[in-house]
Amino acid sequence: MTRKSRSRLLGIVGLLMLGLWALTMVEIVITGRRDEARPAAAIVVLGAAQYVGRPSPVLRARLDHAIALWRAGLAPLLIVTGGRGEGDTTSEAAVSRRYALRRGVPDSAIVLENEGRTTRESLQGVVAIMSGQKRRDVILVSDPFHMLRLSILARRLGLEPFTSPTRTSPISESRDQRWRYVVNESLKVPVVYLFERDTK
Repeated sequence: MTRKSRSRLLGIVGLLMLGLWALTMVEIVITGRRDEARPAAAIVVLGAAQYVGRPSPVLRARLDHAIALWRAGLAPLLIVTGGRGEGDTTSEAAVSRRYALRRGVPDSAIVLENEGRTTRESLQGVVAIMSGQKRRDVILVSDPFHMLRLSILARRLGLEPFTSPTRTSPISESRDQRWRYVVNESLKVPVVYLFERDTK
């Protein structure tokens, strides 16, 4: 193969990769705008930062949305996720539980997954929690940018996911932050799609 042919081939490959990256960005945005909330076995809230026992604005927005779905009677269980960050004395899930209790969700309706430090670990914990149930359908609550990767992972782990993004997160309200997270996700989604194949 001549140098000119190699250059042309590399150019074509580069254009294809750029096109796939652009399509991924578009799919992240489209999925983040779609609300699939419907009756399910559980509502799953993906964790976010907590500050000395109080939910961060991002986590609070997710919880408010999930509690509204629970009040609407879409699921009997509210599964709150998230372990302890570096230096934390409590988990994101424990903080979420207290927040939900204060807003009228009974303790009997709240289930904690308080070990996960990543999206995959949290969803694996959710799978373990639901292992004794007949139904595997869940409403996933997080920020819009997170929805595509979440749904791919949930399916790979054996759940039947319906996405319901919060609309009040500070990330969504800031254009710069929103696009920064979308770009970041556009690099993570292909990795999840290509390599997260097991259903364990």
